[in-house]
Order: sequence, then C-alpha cells, then structure tokens
Amino acid sequence: MSADCKALRALSGSSVRSRLVACLVVVGGALAACLGAAGVAAAGLPPEDECPLLGGIPGGAPSEDAVPTLVREGTMLGFSDLLLLRGLLPDEVWRNRDQFFHDGMRMLIGPCHRRYPAPRFYDHATQEFAGRSTIDRHGNLSGYVAGLPFPPDRIDPEAGDAGVRWAWNLEHRYRGAGPSGRFRIVDLPGRRGGEQRYEGTFFFAQTSHRADLPETGYALPGSEDTLWVAGGRFLKPFNARHLAWRQVRPASVQERYSEPDDTFVYVPSLRKVRRSATSWVDGMFTPRYRVSGDTVGAGTMPAGDPLGGGTLGPVNPAAAGAVHVTENLRRGFVGLSLRPNAYAWKLHGFREVLAPINSARSGYPAHADRNFGASGLSVGSDRWDVRYAVLLEGASRERGSEYNAIFLYVDYQTQQPLYVITKRGRGLLVDVGILVHRFSGDVADYPDWPGKEKAYVFDPVLASFYAGGDGSGWRRESYDVKSTPLEASEIRRYLSSDYLARGR
Repeated sequence: MSADCKALRALSGSSVRSRLVACLVVVGGALAACLGAAGVAAAGLPPEDECPLLGGIPGGAPSEDAVPTLVREGTMLGFSDLLLLRGLLPDEVWRNRDQFFHDGMRMLIGPCHRRYPAPRFYDHATQEFAGRSTIDRHGNLSGYVAGLPFPPDRIDPEAGDAGVRWAWNLEHRYRGAGPSGRFRIVDLPGRRGGEQRYEGTFFFAQTSHRADLPETGYALPGSEDTLWVAGGRFLKPFNARHLAWRQVRPASVQERYSEPDDTFVYVPSLRKVRRSATSWVDGMFTPRYRVSGDTVGAGTMPAGDPLGGGTLGPVNPAAAGAVHVTENLRRGFVGLSLRPNAYAWKLHGFREVLAPINSARSGYPAHADRNFGASGLSVGSDRWDVRYAVLLEGASRERGSEYNAIFLYVDYQTQQPLYVITKRGRGLLVDVGILVHRFSGDVADYPDWPGKEKAYVFDPVLASFYAGGDGSGWRRESYDVKSTPLEASEIRRYLSSDYLARGR
C-alpha cells in the first residue's frame, strides 16, 4: 500500500467526506486503491446528511479526468447516469445493471445516512440485555432475550467472531411483530417461455424475543419454544389455488443449526395436509408452486417393478404432484430469515452504498401494473438512500445446499438486509437480489403499535432476484404488508395445528 493510502487508513475515524476528499489528492492509479482502503476499513456510522462524492468508475480511464460531484438528496437520475453510481453499487449488481435498471427510469436520491428511529421498547431491551448474548466457537447463540443481541458499537471488527455477531443482529433485527399481507410472485423465464404470476397471502409472526412483551417473558403465551411461525396460501392462478403451507421454527435452532422446522403443506389435489418433503430450510419455506411448467398437482411419476420386470405404470398423479409441491422452492421470501449458525462468517468491512431501504413507490396490489422494465426486475424508478453497509460472507455448513457461499450487504444502523448474493464453487454466481423496504414512520395511515406508540418498522415490500446461470429471475411484491401485531384470534389460528385444513 502506498504512503498516501497508509495515511488515509489513519483517517478511518474521520468523516466519510474527509476521507474521500483526501483521496482526491492521490494521483494516477493509486486513486482506486485509496478509495477502497478508506471506504472499507472504517467502522462507525458517518455523520447524518453527509453525502459521498460521485466520480464514475473508480480507477477507470473515462472518469479519471472527471470532476467528482456530490450526491444530493432530491436529485433525479436516469439510466444514462448509472456510470456515476458504480462506486455505490455491489459489483454483482453493477455487472447485471441491465436487469435491475432500465431505460426511462427515474431514480430519486434519498437522504444520506438518515438515522431511522426504532420504538422505545426495542431500544430499551437492547440496552437492558446488552452483554448477555454469547457466541460459541460454532456460531451458536446463547443468552439472548430481546432487542439487538450485539450493539454495533460493541462489535470489534477485528475479532474473529465479528461476522457471526453481525449475522445474528440481522436475524434478530427489529421487524415489528412480523410482516403479513398479500403477495404476488412473478416468475420470469430465462431463454424461453413467458412470465408466470402467482398471487396469495402470507404471514411471518415472531413469537419469541418480542421486546414489546416483557410481561409475558418476551414471547407470545404458549409459544416460548418457537422463534416464529410463517405460512401462506396461493389464490391465483387456478392451478395453484388453495396450495398452502405453515412453518414453525423451533427456538433450539439457535443452538443447533441442523434442527429441522415443523413444516406442513396443504395439497389441493389430495385435499390433505402433508409434511414437507424438504426436511431442512435455511429461511422461510415456500412450497413448489410450479412443477417443471406443469400445473400444481398434475403429472405422473413412473414406478419401477420391484421384480425387475419393467415399469408397473404411473403412480397416482395426485400423489406424484404432492411430493413435488411439498418441496421447498427458494423463491418469493428470500431475505426474511436465515440460520446464522449454518454458516462460517467473515466480516469483509464496511462501505457506502445506494439502496432502496425506504421505497417511495407502490406496487401490487394497489398498483398491479407498475413498470419494472423490460427485464421485469428493475427497481430503478424509486427512492434510493445512501447507507453505510456491513459486508458479510457466509460459507454454508449444510451439505447439499443450493450454493456454497452467501454474501450480504446489511445496513449498519437498522440491520436491514439490502443485497443478497449467492455463489457456488469458484465464485460462480447463483443469483443476486435487491431487497426493497418501506419505513412505516413515513406512511401517513400506518397503524400505531398497541399503546399509541409508532411502529417504526421496515416492511419488506419487494424482492428482485436475477439468476446468473440461466438468465431467469423472479420478483415478489407485497406493498400492502403491515408488521404490527395481529389480532389474538389470528395468532391462535396460525399456531393451531389444523390451520391449513380449516383455512381453505
């Protein structure tokens, strides 16, 4: 590293603008390395309203002579301005920018490093129980009660367990009582076929570690042995109608990542509830609502003759379909949850990024015809805040996983996931996704938390994922989602073992 960049390392405690302005004095090819050292080595939040400079491609010839410009809240940028933003986007998003941004888009630059508030009960729990949570050498969590397990200012970025501590903060980030509402999943083809749309309802109810429930041991009564219960039901199209699922995550997962969830699927073709064929799921389960392009519950499965005399004929078509639809399909609700101890984590540092953490646009169901560009995955026409992100890499411990490593960009201040990237061996990209949220404090008619306190929650309103292998993708919209507590009758129904059969 050059002497200039070593000097910048010493500036890691100073403001982001100071570091970037200092970088401008470095000449030639050292500029790119300098920017990297200053942007990643530093820890701690930059000052609120302090915006970064834009200079195009770091170290690239076209921008070497360009005069850097300051990001300003309220600026509108189009597709032709993307070059300015390269330094504020993950590399995988930049390489696939034609999928996530589109000609004619209007990107609104939001605030820089805004301090989004959390409810008082969550902040109080974080302070009260700070220091109780512990991590063992396998990344398992013990002693956690409520609030944020590890206050960011107490995480030593040089410590070997810094990555797993941030991962547990992500999993136990404040998300209210859990989101619930309507959804639309749009499957986008790769090299052939047309897009398919699926609609339904879903819920994700946090049952324990609830900072708002100190009087009941920070858990919903009767659910102390579970972390959360989630599920949903497909309503459209006809071939997926009434397909439903319910997933219960046991609290023991925090100390044994291999512990399976209790997951059941209602199969419409059988009119019966079946245990999921996928015994272990990292995040939120989604039934296989499509089976190789066939309708849900259709198709046949050849059965071999045990005596070696050839094929006996097809199994009951409905039974064959039941096997498929009870398997997990990693589409729709990626990013809502994960098992931190199922990975070996590395903290790669910190950097400023642009991210749609507080969407200003709407989508399904209120605006079902919103334009997502030719790819169907573009979220460029929205508000994008400048945020300070934690860069995490997790190596999967689970054999047979769809990917070997997951890379996460996590918002330093709110612990919300901003970007998800998965890869196989040798860095082969599996998929890259942008997670869009909306802050309830900016929604005029958002319901208050019981007791008239503001909810101050980030609702997961959209996810957009592109698969690098076959060029396919998917988009999930849920813009009417709310994360305030459900009615007691709804919670009882979700926790009931016969929820699936009675809900049809």
